[in-house]
Formats: sequence, structure tokens, C-alpha cells
Amino acid sequence: MQPWAKSFYKSKAWRQCRDAFFISRHGICERCGSPGYEVHHKEYLTPLNIGDPAVTLAWENLELLCPTCHSKEHNAAPLTADGIAFDADGNVIYTPPGEDVPRTP
Repeated sequence: MQPWAKSFYKSKAWRQCRDAFFISRHGICERCGSPGYEVHHKEYLTPLNIGDPAVTLAWENLELLCPTCHSKEHNAAPLTADGIAFDADGNVIYTPPGEDVPRTP
């Protein structure tokens, strides 16, 4: 997670939006039908739009993805084992089952 995005992703507004969106999609990845874990922003968040609820909280800008589809979206290396992946810099990312996969820009 980018430092400029931390306060947004920890906000009550985001947590409520994310949880409601997840439930509305029945926990299913919208691309492949696998279990979904990550509520993804179709228009990537930036320091310029992070304060715009029309981008950050609008359901039409959200998509529920599984870890594999989310990694493909961000051109990250695919998951190598349960919850393990690499970010664009080659750092290991571990995500315990049931938690959101960390975002990569």
C-alpha cells in the first residue's frame, strides 16, 4: 500500500463500502468465478484522486477479484503458493487466507 493511501484504506467509509460491495458480489471473483478477496478500483487510485469519493467509493469503479486476477491486473507475478506472491520490485508478499491481497501500483 502506498503511504499516501494508508489513511483512505483504513477509513471507516472505505471499510463499509468494501464490505458492502463484497457482499453484493457474493464473494465471487467477477472475472473468473473463483472466491474473490480483493475489492479492486478499476480506475487506479492516485495522490490526485484519493480524496474524490466519485472515484474511491463509487461502486461502478469497483470490481471484486480473486488474488490471481488481481495480480494479473497489476502485472504482478502470479501467486506461487497459498497467499505468497511477489510485487513489482521482487519483494515477497504474504497474505493470510481471508485477508485482502496487498495492492501494487
